[in-house]
Amino acid sequence: MIKNSFQRLSIFSAAIMLGIVNIACTKANNSYMPPTKDTLQHTGTSDSLPTSGPITFLALGDSYTIGQNVQEQDRFPAQTAALLHTDNFSVANLQYIATTGWTTIDLQAAIAQQNPAGPFSVVTLLIGVNDKYQHMDTAGYRVRFAQLLQTAIALAGNRKARVFVLSIPDYSVTPFGGGSTRIRQEIDAFNAINNQITLANNVAYINITDISRLAATDQSLTANDGLHPSGKQYALWAKVLAPMMEKALK
Repeated sequence: MIKNSFQRLSIFSAAIMLGIVNIACTKANNSYMPPTKDTLQHTGTSDSLPTSGPITFLALGDSYTIGQNVQEQDRFPAQTAALLHTDNFSVANLQYIATTGWTTIDLQAAIAQQNPAGPFSVVTLLIGVNDKYQHMDTAGYRVRFAQLLQTAIALAGNRKARVFVLSIPDYSVTPFGGGSTRIRQEIDAFNAINNQITLANNVAYINITDISRLAATDQSLTANDGLHPSGKQYALWAKVLAPMMEKALK
């Protein structure tokens, strides 16, 4: 994909060359079935769930969710939670199932292993850049992303209004991406899939790809590893996401 010494590595494994340690993960098998309200711990229907009180927030994804190369408070879920707190929404628990380098397969395996106790007040899902980078086919991504979206919905107590999907950022504009037109086109292709599936399920879709492309002319939006978003860029994502969450939580 990128014609340099990083070619054989995943996007975030390649970042090891930039001083980042990637975390290995176990691949799931193809028999993965997304959990339902009957298999998730403490998950009920929207009619039986509380509508007020402290907010629980589950963030699902990869390095863009765990905030590779930024402080914990600068991750986009943490900055979103801070904005919610400013507007008098109390976030009692912010939980992550996300690791640098994860594909949709890895995220499925981690959810199955960790078996998070729902329902959560809000759930975010951002996944796919490593599927693209590892040259995994789009047909498989379509199936796995659809399964993960159903998992996210179940984890939100089957309340679709409480689930928020973020598009895949465009790392072609970073020094690592080198302005590659091919990377941009591949990101667009994967985002076309997750956008179509998300909207078909009446779930909120937040296009942060356009925000990520601002890094082409603003280096402060990229972390010092030359690849991942900076805390400043994550703040821009949070400013879009927080009002949408507040509306859903009211």
